[in-house]
Amino acid sequence: MVSTLKVYFKRLPHANGLEQPAYATPDSSGLDLRAALGEPLILEPGKRALIPTGLQMALPRGYEAQIRPRSGLAFRHGITMLNTPGTIDADYRGEVKVLAVNLGEEPYEIRHGDRIAQMVISPVTKAEVMSVNNLPDPDTHRGDGGFGSTGSH
Repeated sequence: MVSTLKVYFKRLPHANGLEQPAYATPDSSGLDLRAALGEPLILEPGKRALIPTGLQMALPRGYEAQIRPRSGLAFRHGITMLNTPGTIDADYRGEVKVLAVNLGEEPYEIRHGDRIAQMVISPVTKAEVMSVNNLPDPDTHRGDGGFGSTGSH
């Protein structure tokens, strides 16, 4: 079962001609976000840029928006998002921007209207922080083994 949620988007003036965020297919979990640029931006290898989308949004309390890379851009060009997934909180009302980085070997041109990232809306679970002297069940299989402690296979 798929649930729906009302999320309100406002287009800013520099989003001229851009569509609202949309799901590419009926079963897509992420809304496509598009670049809202006055002129093309060349993202050089190893460089990062904050890409405007020309959108503001209002999420209901208890939800977040996660900004994620588009797999095709990552695979073909090495374009991904830093701080992935980036979180947009329900009380943020500024412009949605995505932090892109070029991990590829060639410069990549981003133009107005290009699909650059995807946004997944997720419920938030708040933690009740408990201060203790000893953790419950401290003798787990993993213990304090750290990175790679569950094995390589």
